[in-house]
Amino acid sequence: MELLRNAVRPYAWGSRTAIADLLGRPVPTPHPEAELWMGAHPGDPSRVVRPGGEEVSLLSLLDSDPAHHLGPACVDRWGDRLPFLLKVLAADEPLSLQAHPSAAQAAEGFQREEGAGIARNAPNRNYPDPTAKPELICALTEFHALAGFRDAQRTVRLLDELAVPSLRAHRELLAAQPDADGLRALFTTWITLPEHYLREVLPDLLEACVAHVREHGEFGLECRTVLELGEAYPNDAGVLASLLLNRIVLQPGEAIFLPAGNLHAYLHGTGIEILANSDNILRCGLTPKHVDVPELLRVLDFACGDMRVLKGESLDANLTAYRTPADEFELSRLDWTPAEGGAVRLDSPGPQILLCTRGRVRLTSGNGSLPRELVLDRGHSVWLAASDPAVEVHPVELETDGSAQVFRAAAGVF
Repeated sequence: MELLRNAVRPYAWGSRTAIADLLGRPVPTPHPEAELWMGAHPGDPSRVVRPGGEEVSLLSLLDSDPAHHLGPACVDRWGDRLPFLLKVLAADEPLSLQAHPSAAQAAEGFQREEGAGIARNAPNRNYPDPTAKPELICALTEFHALAGFRDAQRTVRLLDELAVPSLRAHRELLAAQPDADGLRALFTTWITLPEHYLREVLPDLLEACVAHVREHGEFGLECRTVLELGEAYPNDAGVLASLLLNRIVLQPGEAIFLPAGNLHAYLHGTGIEILANSDNILRCGLTPKHVDVPELLRVLDFACGDMRVLKGESLDANLTAYRTPADEFELSRLDWTPAEGGAVRLDSPGPQILLCTRGRVRLTSGNGSLPRELVLDRGHSVWLAASDPAVEVHPVELETDGSAQVFRAAAGVF
């Protein structure tokens, strides 16, 4: 049971207030801060803070004694690697439109690019590692995202409402086959349009979206999304592609799970993200980075319909778990109010990371004659090795609204 010091990633789409406020630093910050990483990712591993103040890389600790820190079952399944990465993600601007491969696709793509001699840090590398990258985002604030292909019939209705003359043939293409195959055909057409055609069609689309919003049309939120993306990424095929996706607004505590092949983009808000410890990303727009359309089309899942919003499964009065098919991770949320302020006992055969997001909590663990206690302030996190004894979490200070909150990241199914 040891405190962590974590890296902040300063991407341009980040917030100047959200992460700094969580960590108790002055706001606004000089530069955008996009992600706070908690885990053993080689790019920015957390540092374990020892009682005397010494700091040791969590990655080094895992390398030195994986059985102790990860547990035999986790090592058998995932090797000497922490299978998950926990993040605080704070977006003031949209992220790139992207998808992630399945385990089989990642393994095959990794071997193919290794054989081709593409450096793992090359900008045109699609598969820097051989693992899948499922992820889950849980909202801390109202959180806006695009995720998964909308029901095709509803997208036809959206195109009917907009009635953009230069998109009429594309509307007919989907209306003739309003299913996954039709979406694949339309998406492929749009994502491969030459720039000169995009320069012609996108202004017409933006004009139609402005009119739809002014008329308080049925698809006002979707049209506002197109307008925001069109301003940030002019002449980008991703603006067109956004018309095909579900527009989702999560309230605090709500989450979505993004499996392999799900096309998505986070738009705005702050959330807790947990994902497999992988860097495999295939982008298709809203980015200046490498886009490999043929490889993206190999990975995308064009199944359509509403995205399921996860409310979490209540395990007791204070503990909520977000169940997903991902074996690499499980995210839980601990909440307390003045009426429900009891201790929560946490135990796991594998590693865990706890992050306090509201209030202040005390962790206690018994280990024979050497009981331990640690206070976790808002914005602070702690590493629990697999061999550590069970921990009880007690709220000791509530926010002004009477709440305290901790998120728990753990390995999933072994």
